[in-house]
Amino acid sequence: MIFSIGILIVFIFIAFKISPVEKAEHAHVHGAGQIGLLAAMALFGVDYFTSYFYATGELMSALHPYGLQQYGWIAVVVIAIANAVFGILYMYSLGVFNEGGGSYTASMRYLSPGLSLIVAVVLLQDYIFTIVVSSLSGVDQLLSIFNSYGIEWYFRVGLGIFLMGVTWYLTIRGRGESARVVFTMLGLFVMMTIVMAIGLILAKAHNVPAVIYPEQVQPASFWQAAFHMLTASMKGLVALSGLEAMSNGIQFVINDDAGIVKWGKKTYPKLKGLWEFYSGKAGIGRLVQTSFLFYGGLTTSFLAYFAFHFNVFDGTLQKSLVANLALIGFNQIPGGIVLYWAYQILAVGLLAAASMTAFQDLQATEWRDVAMGEIPEIIVYRDPRGTFTRSVTIAFVVTIIITILIKGETSAGVPYYGIGVFMPIMMMGFAIRKHILATFTGRARKWGSFAAGFAAVLSGFVFVGQIVGKWQEGGWVVLISFSILIIVANLVLISPTGSRDPVTIHRIVRDKARVQGAMASIVEWQSMRMQEYRYSVLVVIARVFGLFGVRRLDRLTVPTPAGDYNHALHVDHPDAPSLLEQYLIKPEPTVGGAPNETEKGNEEK
Repeated sequence: MIFSIGILIVFIFIAFKISPVEKAEHAHVHGAGQIGLLAAMALFGVDYFTSYFYATGELMSALHPYGLQQYGWIAVVVIAIANAVFGILYMYSLGVFNEGGGSYTASMRYLSPGLSLIVAVVLLQDYIFTIVVSSLSGVDQLLSIFNSYGIEWYFRVGLGIFLMGVTWYLTIRGRGESARVVFTMLGLFVMMTIVMAIGLILAKAHNVPAVIYPEQVQPASFWQAAFHMLTASMKGLVALSGLEAMSNGIQFVINDDAGIVKWGKKTYPKLKGLWEFYSGKAGIGRLVQTSFLFYGGLTTSFLAYFAFHFNVFDGTLQKSLVANLALIGFNQIPGGIVLYWAYQILAVGLLAAASMTAFQDLQATEWRDVAMGEIPEIIVYRDPRGTFTRSVTIAFVVTIIITILIKGETSAGVPYYGIGVFMPIMMMGFAIRKHILATFTGRARKWGSFAAGFAAVLSGFVFVGQIVGKWQEGGWVVLISFSILIIVANLVLISPTGSRDPVTIHRIVRDKARVQGAMASIVEWQSMRMQEYRYSVLVVIARVFGLFGVRRLDRLTVPTPAGDYNHALHVDHPDAPSLLEQYLIKPEPTVGGAPNETEKGNEEK
């Protein structure tokens, strides 16, 4: 036991020492709340990394009841291919949309404001349910330690709200502090998982027997088996929101090269193209997304193999799949029970922290929604540390309500989680395809547009497959919730609350959200485009009412034209003033002109 405690202490020390620290000089140079590579890896990757604790369990749960677990490798291959395709798409997109916004900005620029509005609504739902499902999955891992899956629902609700409350508190404390806590836990998770893997290999070498328990295998025809394979593949693809999270939240990343890139440029200058690809804040985002390319395939194949070998799945011995494997693996280490308990408790903390990603992206999304008229203006408030505290707090309240409504049951929230992210990925694919068609020629144009189109179609297939695969668990309700949210968002937009003139947009973006530079210009342009869409919807409504003799078209105010995207962004002159400057009310000049500027007097003279 002393040996295991020693290992644990060393791992904690190493993880804490290498964790990122937000220093005062960093905040002074880059701005409050701006983060580097390690912090971005933690905050925007934790949702994806913690899919390790439930994705394979969901995958195998679709196969095990029908005796199909030996074919889990097929689902793993599908997951690995999808991860690579979508990862490469988003890594490329960061070069095009390197000021943030993700598919939100991409669809507005290359598709239509109406589709951009749909993306915004879908992402909000996805982020909310990410918080709910991640926290409740943490509760499941905690209860598996005590074999208490059948505990009363109000205990589940209470534990879930407590975990969400902790992450809410850490988030409003600021990104720098949140990142250090989460990165320390992720570092500890990686080192302990390596020890667990070594233990499982030793267990296999020592011929540790598979777990034997009564099983009732349900028969399945060929087509039923194919459907279950589809369901397994779709259930394993549950955490790709990390790609959109990094693309959406790139605005919070420092505009500097990561340490490894600076080292690479000096040590291996011949690899100039590689280092340029990973340079700047877009490069930091790409480094984070690179880690996503193979993670899903590697972790699901690792867990699925040993789950099949030792015949353990979610629910076996009243534990989760990962908990069962952790117990087997750590038992090969002297005093391994200490490591097992620490691993499960760490899982609880990490799954709770996974909602950090959603809290961060809710901040990145909601202030833009306010500027565009999709959400009331009162939502926007940014504290001195750079955190949009009202967005975070409102999301926390909503997650509490949802957790109570579903009585703390993770499975009741799963159908809504993960599905929504594939529609934004599809929009990103089609937007990048249009970008390539507009900017490239020759073979690059041909193959680039084909690749982007393939990624978009694949994402559309996964989106439909997620709904079909989870149909019996409530996937059909997602179609209803999407429709309701889209209708409500449009109603808010066309109401007086959704009206935005240039002065209001400028005040929200530059003064209330305190966003400057290219990101501010993008949102100003998006907001004006959304007002054009608002006007077009109102015109259609007015014409419909006109058919019944109600004519109020003359009361509609024509919005200010948004103009060209590149002009608004000032691609050639990024330091140029806001495109809304010309619409702002400026003080009238006084008689005699502006007062002369004088230097401060010297009291010693």
